[in-house]
Amino acid sequence: MEEKKKLRCPLGVPGGIFATIIGLIGIILNSFHFNLSGLLVSIALFLIGGPFVRFTMMVHSNNDRLDELERKMEEKK
Repeated sequence: MEEKKKLRCPLGVPGGIFATIIGLIGIILNSFHFNLSGLLVSIALFLIGGPFVRFTMMVHSNNDRLDELERKMEEKK
């Protein structure tokens, strides 16, 4: 039986973590310099990073479950 190559993006979780960290650093720096537009962008980036990580992890776990179900279905045939 031929192994399927997994089509998962390996940068989803680290990308979300980096977005959260960069957003937090931006919040701190922009609050020191009183830059309102940069502060708003940093807050948005900080708030988007966490759900992005959770969503990516959920998609990866669901893909693993689907692969396992497909493997079991092929074994029954």
